[in-house]
Amino acid sequence: MSAARRRSRVRWRRTTAAVALAAAAWVLALGVTVAVDDFPRGLLLLLCAALVAAGAWEGVLRRGWARLAGLAVGGAALAGGVLVLGDEGYRRSLLLLGLGALVWHAAARAAFRPEVVLPAAPRPRRPVLVVNPRSGGGRAGRAGLAAAARERGIVVVELRPGGDLEALVRAAVDAGADALAMAGGDGSQAVVAALAAEADLPYACIPAGTRNHFALDLGVDRDDVVGALDAFVDGGERLVDLAEVNDRVFVNNVSLGVYAEAVQQEGYRAAKLRTLLDTVAASQVPARASQDLRWTTPGGRTLRGAAVLMVGNDQYRLAGAAGAGTRPAVDQGLLGVTVLDPPVGGARRRRRPWRQWETTDLRVEATRPVPAGIDGEAALLTPPLVFRTRPAALRVRIAAHHPAASPSAIEPVGAVPALRALLRIAGGGDPRQGRPPVPTAVRQPAR
Repeated sequence: MSAARRRSRVRWRRTTAAVALAAAAWVLALGVTVAVDDFPRGLLLLLCAALVAAGAWEGVLRRGWARLAGLAVGGAALAGGVLVLGDEGYRRSLLLLGLGALVWHAAARAAFRPEVVLPAAPRPRRPVLVVNPRSGGGRAGRAGLAAAARERGIVVVELRPGGDLEALVRAAVDAGADALAMAGGDGSQAVVAALAAEADLPYACIPAGTRNHFALDLGVDRDDVVGALDAFVDGGERLVDLAEVNDRVFVNNVSLGVYAEAVQQEGYRAAKLRTLLDTVAASQVPARASQDLRWTTPGGRTLRGAAVLMVGNDQYRLAGAAGAGTRPAVDQGLLGVTVLDPPVGGARRRRRPWRQWETTDLRVEATRPVPAGIDGEAALLTPPLVFRTRPAALRVRIAAHHPAASPSAIEPVGAVPALRALLRIAGGGDPRQGRPPVPTAVRQPAR
């Protein structure tokens, strides 16, 4: 992407944020002006303006049914205003109110669109793409991925049934590969990402798996398998974290406890908290099955047992806001710990049903091997389970026309933080949420 185009995208986001703020101010100013000029009848239009603005804002901050509900409230308030005030000389004001709310909603959504501009990176001379032709039900083959890669000067290596992925990638590195890409599921992505970090090579995540969770949080367009190859053509580069449990690298998360049913459900990624809670409620696993797990909270308390203990490579957003079930950032240098412990079978609740915190390391004790889901794949881990983060360990390349940001990277949770974010974007600040990413100076080498 040219520098001019990058500047154009930045200006567009700043402009939409400024327009959204101006439209919101216009809606409320219109209501206040009418209320003052025609008191007390004008108070009805002020109330209508407040409800319309609130509905339009909820439509920005929420997704699914919550968005529809917010927009329905705003639309109902406007329709009610027309019915009640339409014959009182307020038709022009109501028309302007509806137009302002529409602009407010559309411009704010455009400003919060998960898309950022990454620094340009040099094109590698001998990039290598490893393809698992069985991932995603043969998605790579249907997309013609191998031929598209060769057209871009990318060497293609196929993972055959029973093949050793790690050995295959190491051989490619020894043969002179100066960039690595993986077209496969998240378990395969973790293997290749770990080796790329070990060799300090750029890495590209090609979304040819079934759900492509890591690609989503990196900001790779999961519907554009072939276009993801352009990460090595005109892509930008960012540093992201890796995490490990007992020296095994993972890119998404590790789930302990009642996990096996949940990770196989179609809705697991899109609504992680709800799906896990439903799985716990429906599970026939005895309560004692997860009581063997022990860990220490940030406050120093040692706790035992939970329905699900999930450790993420950075923290997941589990609230009902936009981007729920994704990570706002994958460059914070932290583990995101989520504990789900809802009441089962009418038992008395011992503590909050779910809670989250962040840490750089975590140790989980047990008296027997622990079943786990590592990036959605079943595993059996020998205790103690030692989790660590590896900040800024991986150089990720992302195609210039892809978002390069998670769905939750820009939209904050809550109306007031969202307004502050709009002000920051309009002022030219970084649209992404959260703390500044871990600086390059603290990158940790592979263990």
